[in-house]
Amino acid sequence: MVEYLKTKGISNSFVLDAMSKVPRHAFLDSSFLEFAYTDQAFPIGSNQTISSLYTVAFQTQLLDVNPKEKILEIGTGSGYQTAILLEMGATVYSIERHRDLYRKAKKMLKSLNYRSSLFYGDGYLGLPEHAPFDKILVTCGAPALPPLLISQLNLGGCMVIPIGFKEQIMTHIRRDLDGNIAKKEYENFQFVPLLRNKE
Repeated sequence: MVEYLKTKGISNSFVLDAMSKVPRHAFLDSSFLEFAYTDQAFPIGSNQTISSLYTVAFQTQLLDVNPKEKILEIGTGSGYQTAILLEMGATVYSIERHRDLYRKAKKMLKSLNYRSSLFYGDGYLGLPEHAPFDKILVTCGAPALPPLLISQLNLGGCMVIPIGFKEQIMTHIRRDLDGNIAKKEYENFQFVPLLRNKE
């Protein structure tokens, strides 16, 4: 898996090391176990998916995670991406709008001895009561940049978010020390949509 990701341009050794340590198969339905380390997305229930290996690696590398950073993750899903961030030493606050996925992810992360702060709620709103965050990672496609999330980003912080409708452009947002926003766009991906409210 690591060698494959290197051929795809993933060069951050901390990302590669974390992905080699987190057992992706633990976050998948048993019917997909033999394919757990192939570069595919898989259904996880509630019409949601676990992202492909490359997508997870690309987003994580773009986020440039450092130990002890306070990170907000929008869309816990299976908990796999959460585990990657935790393995890299970040303090993670993750929010999931689907109650079943929230419960499963919380149980799985605990069983793997990962300590995280998981919340059942509306990711579009973020977690203002725990803001500000050094970095924000959005794991679902947003039609536009959510202003409420920008307001929860530390000065000097960054956000990685897929923006678009059927296809999304992976976008890196930087909030400078004066509060100004700089945006840089990367390649296209396909994510489930960022939806309002809880289920």
